[in-house]
Amino acid sequence: MSSKARLSVQLYSVREAFFSDLAGTLARIADLGYCHVEPFGFGHGWAAPAERLERARELRAALDEAGLTVSSVHGGLSDGDLAPLVEECRILGADTVFVPVPELVEGFERNVFGDAERLPAFAARLTAASEELAGHGINLGYHNHEFEWAKLPDGRSGYDAFWELAGERLLAELDVYWATAAGQDPVAVLKQLGRRAAAVHLKDGPVGHDQPQTPIGTGEVQIPAVLAAGEHLGWHIAEIDTTDLDVFDLLESNRTAILDLGRTVA
Repeated sequence: MSSKARLSVQLYSVREAFFSDLAGTLARIADLGYCHVEPFGFGHGWAAPAERLERARELRAALDEAGLTVSSVHGGLSDGDLAPLVEECRILGADTVFVPVPELVEGFERNVFGDAERLPAFAARLTAASEELAGHGINLGYHNHEFEWAKLPDGRSGYDAFWELAGERLLAELDVYWATAAGQDPVAVLKQLGRRAAAVHLKDGPVGHDQPQTPIGTGEVQIPAVLAAGEHLGWHIAEIDTTDLDVFDLLESNRTAILDLGRTVA
């Protein structure tokens, strides 16, 4: 069996098309050559559990029709009951959930990474949830943006302190674009995370908020070095936050660029 990471695509990349034409959007993703996707928007209280589960079933049916499977999901912990999230994952066939922002965890906001008093509670909440979800065969992880590298009074970054506090079950999904935007060397971050790092988000361009992303290899993100340093990663996940290009064309060219680096399989 190949030891190379598998390729997925975060569906947030095509969010406008996704919400207007679910089946058609997934069919286009499949036509680009992607076999796996990372859905978003699960595990938090935007709707009653029954409505959330119906949405998961609708998505699963469309994924099956397009021949796509789920690599992981982005979701939250906005209430104390994890049972609906477990059921959403079961429906989708997902074994890993990444929390993408602190505000999707009940009682926390993104400024927690600069708050030395609140950060231990945030790490403890995710650690406890990771242990509970493990009993259902589901991994829990955290996905970064750039704000996690806020400085704490002792000089450490909130990101470094968080992983020192977090339990060993908690995984990391490193967004190398946003780590670069935070002034970090993503290769160094990946090495520091070690085996915790289960996946990376890959995109390129001038780094920063509202900067249009461009084809991999044309921007500031050192993706070849990241992939060389992350031989243990299970997933390489293409994502586009914002771009001036056609998002489907960009995802197609990025798929080719990632595969051409020789460390990923479709």
